[in-house]
Amino acid sequence: MPTLKEVKLYLTGLWLLFQRDTKGFSFLDLTDRGALRSFWAMAWAAPAILVSWLWWRAAYLAVMPLGTETGPIFFFRLALVEVANWLMPVILAGVLAWALGIGPRFAAIVTVTNWLALPVSYAYAVLIVLMVLLPVLKGLLTILWLVLLLTLVFALFRVLRMVLGDHTLTIATMTMVLLVPTMLLSELLERFLGVFPG
Repeated sequence: MPTLKEVKLYLTGLWLLFQRDTKGFSFLDLTDRGALRSFWAMAWAAPAILVSWLWWRAAYLAVMPLGTETGPIFFFRLALVEVANWLMPVILAGVLAWALGIGPRFAAIVTVTNWLALPVSYAYAVLIVLMVLLPVLKGLLTILWLVLLLTLVFALFRVLRMVLGDHTLTIATMTMVLLVPTMLLSELLERFLGVFPG
């Protein structure tokens, strides 16, 4: 598992790439090994993910009949959704990279995508905590939620531009493949597994 020092280096690299500074590449391990290690971002994001699960559980219970219980199986199902949300976009990105003939850059795509998910997870967790503590600001927080989503799209696009070069159509397609399926898959799986509020 990467140490905190390594994680800081990776995030620094992402920030530099976002600023279109090629020095960012030297902070990241873009090899196949680095791509595999980048999945440790899930472990580093665990506290933020737990916050989102607890909030989701509260939202689920709020619309269910009084007395509805959620045990370990509920969180196990949420974990299945989470893992699917991390893996499916990567698999689809691999298929797209192969189809477009950019397979050698697949490891870099996986690495930057996984580590970028880490700060985003904590940003969403902060919004969730604020939503719980300050429900009166729900409207404003909903707007901030949308702003964060748009920021993620923008950041991923800029970082992928550094990885893939100035091929706008390829970058746009890869960005959509990495983000859109997750949005669709989440609700589908949540409904299928019976953890969707409603």
